[in-house]
Amino acid sequence: MRHYQLFIDGEFVDSVSRQTFDSINPFNQEVVAKVARGNTEDAQRGVAAARKAFDEGPWPRMPREERASFLKAISDKINEKQKDLVALEVLDSGSTVRKAKEDIYLSARNMHSFSKMAALDLTENIEGLSKPGFSQNFLVREPVGVVGAIIPWNFPLKMAIWKIGPALAAGNTVVLKPSELTPCTAMELATIIREAGIPKGVVNIVPGFGEDAGEEIVKSPLVDKVSFTGSTAVGRKVMALASQHLKKVTLECGGKSANIVLDDADLNLAVDGAMYAIFYHQGQCCEAGTRLFLPKTTYDEFMDKLIAKTKKLKLGDPNDVATDLGPLISKRQQDRVLGYIAEGKEQGAHVTVGGSVPTEPSLSKGFFVEPTVFTNVDNAMKIAQEEIFGPVLAVIQYSSVDEAVALANRSIYGLGGGVWSKDKVRAMDVARRLRAGTVWVNEWHLISEKAPFGGYKQSGIGREFGLDGLKEYTEAKHVHVDELGSREKKFWYDTVVPK
Repeated sequence: MRHYQLFIDGEFVDSVSRQTFDSINPFNQEVVAKVARGNTEDAQRGVAAARKAFDEGPWPRMPREERASFLKAISDKINEKQKDLVALEVLDSGSTVRKAKEDIYLSARNMHSFSKMAALDLTENIEGLSKPGFSQNFLVREPVGVVGAIIPWNFPLKMAIWKIGPALAAGNTVVLKPSELTPCTAMELATIIREAGIPKGVVNIVPGFGEDAGEEIVKSPLVDKVSFTGSTAVGRKVMALASQHLKKVTLECGGKSANIVLDDADLNLAVDGAMYAIFYHQGQCCEAGTRLFLPKTTYDEFMDKLIAKTKKLKLGDPNDVATDLGPLISKRQQDRVLGYIAEGKEQGAHVTVGGSVPTEPSLSKGFFVEPTVFTNVDNAMKIAQEEIFGPVLAVIQYSSVDEAVALANRSIYGLGGGVWSKDKVRAMDVARRLRAGTVWVNEWHLISEKAPFGGYKQSGIGREFGLDGLKEYTEAKHVHVDELGSREKKFWYDTVVPK
């Protein structure tokens, strides 16, 4: 069992209260680590350290290339410690080892990309503001200041990198609160950050709970921006708290993504893609393909293939490379998913596959839910409208593409979407009509740190990744430089100031 302290101002320290909490393995309910429980006062300590590091320290004033070298060092150290990080991610989050290997690899790659972004000069010349020769004008992008970052439990290390990377690349300092359910790899990241030589106070990591540590970070007047990933319900609360000081927010919230199969799709490819879209990481993905829209003309053939393949999925020990689905993150999440399955049945939907807890004795201590497929689903049902965050697929039939698009857009969410078709022109037409921040054609879940990611409607505000994501961590400043050089040439002064 591991022990973790808070990471504040470059040092590992106990919480003020000396309280700890246990991080639990969702496969067998064993304690993975005892973690210092940061409270309101600890969050204030982290924020104060970040504030001082931004206002007085070298990080915001450091040459871009030097900042980039520090981020590259973090990437390299993640690669060096890849084996240990993978093992810890499996224990702490219930991720299958196959997924965890990909996550840790991508965490390093993402930070490497952010290191390259750190070296970019974002200054732009602005043309046409006045007559030629009157002035030079520039758009200068500067760091926002102190960033409060709050991440969920489904991709612990990747989410930490996704927040810390661009924030640091832009010259900000950070206070990160990892989820109390999966704090371990974020705390290992603290050690990596220290080993990489990042100046003290630039990154502070305060594990704890949302009601004290999280809320304090969000509402602190010393925090200039909040970057949050989590549910839409909590996102609304974050936005309300941040509004007290009109601070910038980036919110990446819930989803109920529509997956539309057109009548000319390669069915074998689309079936596998639909399963990947919903059952990857047990459906615990904000942009999971939870609503599957099938044309009536190919519905039966598609469903026969989907049902047969879903029944073959293996639930098991996440450390077993043969395991397809591991446990859900917690008993609370398991109960939540089972509650939605019960509501789906009550509203008239049919469970075609799954719908229960597995009965194998070897899985009895884990928070498992069988991969579940609902048919006879109306788009207005709760299972088709509310985010379940589990391995539950709602299948909806449609008669025309216009109907499919209309139903897909009939949601408060707009995070992701997908289209399956052999005709890319036709697929692109549907993709453009979907009100979602990311749309895949004949694919799912492939998110690049080089392309913006975020949601329409109540799926969020702002974007992560790419230049759009980097700019979310900056303030835009217009600098006007006079080129006339004398009072006589500034005739507009005459409207107020006498000669």
